[in-house]
Amino acid sequence: MIHVVLYQPEIPQNTGNIMRTCAATNTQLHLIKPLGFALDEKSVRRSGMDYRDIIEPKVYEDYEHFVSMNNGTYFFITRYGKKAPSNVSFSQCDDDIYLFFGRESTGIPKDILRPHIETCLRLPMVENARSLNLSNTVAIVVYEVLRQLDYPGLSKVEVIKGEDWLEHD
Repeated sequence: MIHVVLYQPEIPQNTGNIMRTCAATNTQLHLIKPLGFALDEKSVRRSGMDYRDIIEPKVYEDYEHFVSMNNGTYFFITRYGKKAPSNVSFSQCDDDIYLFFGRESTGIPKDILRPHIETCLRLPMVENARSLNLSNTVAIVVYEVLRQLDYPGLSKVEVIKGEDWLEHD
């Protein structure tokens, strides 16, 4: 299973977009506190996170709490990573895959990243760009992992309007 882990997310709209990606890809979402927003129904609806009926994020008090509850292979997406996600053979992972993404303003702290230098990944971009939007980065990395795994459990055809919808008037 693929898991998306948001370390102290600050912007509810980003988390809402990520919830939508997780719902569409059957990916479990984990949130590590503190959060920059409330997860109550009113706040969730206001931020566009209307996927609570499909996906319920798991919430943790801190990084140590998360680690104590979740075993698997951890990958950290950070501007300081030295290899692209496409350079990792995710299909070789026997355990659950956890993709960590940092807070919008400061990323993931060095003391968390340092012990995991080999699994720190970076999306390639031009030299003078600091980063991409968090929700875009999550979507790119999740779909790279899914591509390598041949999209397990996901439909490769349109099922709502029908697989052959474009061929009919």
